[in-house]
Amino acid sequence: MSSTMRKVALAAGLMLVGAASTARAGTSTIFEGNIPVPFVIRGVIFPAGRYMVERESSSSILLIRGEKHNHLTAFLAAQPEAGPDPAGNGPVLILKQIEGQYQLTSVWESPGEGWDVKEAQ
Repeated sequence: MSSTMRKVALAAGLMLVGAASTARAGTSTIFEGNIPVPFVIRGVIFPAGRYMVERESSSSILLIRGEKHNHLTAFLAAQPEAGPDPAGNGPVLILKQIEGQYQLTSVWESPGEGWDVKEAQ
């Protein structure tokens, strides 16, 4: 491989790495932990287990995804919710029992910042 071709390949590789870093830079993890009961999002049953919720910093779209052996994911449109965190001071998912099934209704990032999940109902 010529010197010029190596430089072009290296530059292309660096641009891909830079693009991947930029894409993740604006994403923040809101919640990461175990959910002890199965719950429903838009008719899909998510089993009890470990989950992560992320949000793009400039968006009100939340991504919830299972971890370990659970590969379920969902994108949720959410609206900012004001008021105190129902759990006190930390990240928490709020599940309400509706018609015999737990449904995700809100996600709290901090004591004063939460997200109301309308699509779950």
